[in-house]
Amino acid sequence: MKIAGLQHPGTPGDVEENLAALEAAATRAAAEGVRLLVTSEMFLTGYNIGDRVAELAREPLEERVADVARRTGVALAVGLPLPGKSGVTNSVLLLDETGRRLARYDKTHLFGALDRSLFVPGEHPTVTADLDGVRLAFLVCYDVEFPETVRAAALAGADLLVVPTAQMEPFAFVAEHLVRVRAWENQVYLAYVNHSGAEGDLRYVGRSSISAPSGDVLAMADVDGEALLVADVDVEVVRAARRDNPYLDDLRAEFRLPPALPEVTP
Repeated sequence: MKIAGLQHPGTPGDVEENLAALEAAATRAAAEGVRLLVTSEMFLTGYNIGDRVAELAREPLEERVADVARRTGVALAVGLPLPGKSGVTNSVLLLDETGRRLARYDKTHLFGALDRSLFVPGEHPTVTADLDGVRLAFLVCYDVEFPETVRAAALAGADLLVVPTAQMEPFAFVAEHLVRVRAWENQVYLAYVNHSGAEGDLRYVGRSSISAPSGDVLAMADVDGEALLVADVDVEVVRAARRDNPYLDDLRAEFRLPPALPEVTP
């Protein structure tokens, strides 16, 4: 399956502009044979926009994204705020090319005062869904910095880990080094898609990437500017990587963290 990641500065607080950018990228991706396009964290609304987050979360955002999926024929994994049981969640939705929801994942590890002032944490550490025979799992930004979360996704059978992010200075180390290590130690593809530019007092580090189960970086963006990263995901490569580098099998059972149950949210 061919996938793409959209690194883009976005337009903070302007859903219409961000939808237009999403549709333009999805149209371009479709022309390149891409089946899944991944955006950055909170791409649809902007991240560091204060009380506007809660206001925009009440709008029919999922319906608007579904319209883009239907018009372009591309499945979308989009970062956006959504209403939750006790507040607004920092979420990623997976919609197929017909606009049908395949999964919703809510960020479980909130980072710093900004995250905690805007969102409530998600309740499900592992959410999976299948697309074109590829098992996807989801994390958002800070979640991927905990080895337990990625290992739980791998134990749930993930071939591809989708990670929308809003990684800012001074944490470029994560984008440059940690992400590919997570792919290697769990033998998964990892699509880590970041913002570029600035938003309020945040300066994003860019460096979006798609890494292979070998830890090789298949595509990587620069610090600044827009980029559409494209790479192939092959489940046979995942299986071969797990044969050649059998961390998941060789970890002693008495030391293994129990995998969270996969959940597919229709």
